Amino acid sequence: MLKKTKQFLRSNNLQYSKKYIRPMMTPGSVYVFKFGKDELNNRAIINYTHTWTGRIKITEIDLRLHEQKHPRIFRRESDLLAYLKKHLTETDGVTNITRRKKHHSKKIKKQIDY
Repeated sequence: MLKKTKQFLRSNNLQYSKKYIRPMMTPGSVYVFKFGKDELNNRAIINYTHTWTGRIKITEIDLRLHEQKHPRIFRRESDLLAYLKKHLTETDGVTNITRRKKHHSKKIKKQIDY
């Protein structure tokens, strides 16, 4: 599961760990995937079920970068990869989400008539 995501993380020198959880109250299964450069502080939670043919069907992927309160929710692994490629820098493994972009405001010059 998440073969392309694992390849992407390995190519960017990020560590990861995976854990399988079977909730008692729901028929689906949960796969927790933690990753990061130095610490494993980013987390992807994959909720999935099995079809009647035995194939795995991903219902949703919750991504929390740097322990965010509100996760980003994806339906497919390709959407998750596109998001990670956009927000993950290759040099240091730090996401651009936590960095604030500096907005350069135009200085408005007041014209004073005397």
